[in-house]
This record gives sequence, C-alpha cells and structure tokens, in this order.
Amino acid sequence: MYRVLIVDDEPIICEGLRRSVRWSAFNCEVAGTAANGMEGLEKVRELKPDILISDISMNNMDGLAMVAAVKSERPDMEVTLLTGYRNFEYAQRAIKLGVTRFLLKPSRMDEIEEAITAMTDNLRSIGNMGAQIIDNLWNMQLDADRYLYETFIRNRPGPENEGALPEGYRAEGRIRDSEANHYVLRSALVYILEHYTEKLSLGDVAEHCYVSSWHLSKLLNQYTGRGFFEIINMIRIDRAKELLGDSGARVQEVSDAVGFLDVAHFSRIFKNYVGCSPKEYRMRGGAGS
Repeated sequence: MYRVLIVDDEPIICEGLRRSVRWSAFNCEVAGTAANGMEGLEKVRELKPDILISDISMNNMDGLAMVAAVKSERPDMEVTLLTGYRNFEYAQRAIKLGVTRFLLKPSRMDEIEEAITAMTDNLRSIGNMGAQIIDNLWNMQLDADRYLYETFIRNRPGPENEGALPEGYRAEGRIRDSEANHYVLRSALVYILEHYTEKLSLGDVAEHCYVSSWHLSKLLNQYTGRGFFEIINMIRIDRAKELLGDSGARVQEVSDAVGFLDVAHFSRIFKNYVGCSPKEYRMRGGAGS
C-alpha cells in the first residue's frame, strides 16, 4: 500500500483527512501526521511516504522551500498542497517544483479524492516519465545570480572531476534532474554567497535549505562539479582579488575580511587558485599568472 503523510498545523485538519478519506479504496494508508514543516521534514525522512498532503501556510517554514526540499530528496514522492489563500503565481511555482495538486481550503471531498487518484496513478507509472528541467530560477539581472550561475553552473568542471565525488555517491547513481533540485541548489549557493565571511559549514547550509548534508553534498557535486569547501573558497578568493585590486588593505586585513582565520592559510589557498601570492597579485596590478 502507498504510505501517506499529512502535515497541517491545525490538528482538526490532520484528523479529518485521516478519518474521512476511504484510504484503503486508493490502496493507501496514513503512515503519520505532523503539526509543522520541520516536523514534516523529519517524518518524511523517517517514514519515507509515497504521498505528502500538506498545508503551505505554516509559521516556521516557507512552503515552497519545503516542497523543493522533499522533492529534491524524494523525487518520486507525490505532493498535494492545501492553502487558504488564492495565489496563482505561488501555485504555478509549486507545480513547477513537482506538486501534483494545489487545493484551496476548505476542499471538497471530491477534490481531495481526485488529487489522491492523480497521485496514485502517477506512482503506478513511475519509470515511464522522463525528467525535464525548467531552469527559470536564475535572475541574470541580479549580480549575485549572474556571478553564481556563471562561476559554478555554466563553467562547472568536465566529467574528469567526477572522480572527486564522495565515496558512495557513484554507487547510488546520479540524482534525478528536476526543478526542485535547482531550487535547492540556488538557495544553497545564494546562502553561501551571503555568509561566506562567517564560519560556515555544510550542515549550516543544508539546514537553511531543509535538506540533509549528504543530499546537499550530492547536489553540489552533480550540478557544480565541486565540493562545499571548494565553492566557499572560490567565493572568498574572488572577493579577495577584488579587495587586493581596489583597496589599500593589507593582506592580513583582506584575509580577515573574506573569512579566513589564518593569513598563512589564506595565502596558500589564494596561490592554489590564482597561481601567485596575494602580494604578487597586487604588485602585478591584479593579474594572476
């Protein structure tokens, strides 16, 4: 039977759906319920449901971020969203992320049953549906988006970099290409760019994106060809090059400004990426070797 998870911060909604729907008629069973988005994500990872029915207006999480997270980690899971607000643009984005149905509250029983029928039909046909990317998430009018896309997506290393993927990744195969993956990827890269001067970890970024560290590591490697520390170091070094060329700051000050705790470590990383030391880079007027 297909396992169903219901997420809503109103207990009466969860209990109502659990009791009023003839789940067995759809070859389904309710595996669990959750009262908020974070608990919902935990239950998704614990229960591994086939179907998620969730409210999107929970206080502690953006609904689209939650959808992107669960669809990125579990692309075959079917999702129906419930909302008390009519928002066509939001519904469009949710559908692009892989949501099967977007229902307004209060929903009629025939609407709910139609959604369940659509989701179970999709589950039965898995394997015959090709994934297609609709990559409309990057806004090239924004300097940050343009920099991140050009640096890490368009100019990713070639297949020879695949050997650098973490142990166990190749054995599991490449994760399915989807808009949900791109949504999480962009969220992660933007967050790194906004916080690169801090003591940032892969876990910090994964928590921001509502996915596991292991899954985010696979996303970064597949779509950028680089690991987390390489990405953050590239951003730091690019910013350091700007500071060395445009300001009179000392190397120690530049090192501190871009998030390195040790100037000697900064100099080693800088030389690895640029081909010369920070002092040499400045003496050459901003031209690396």
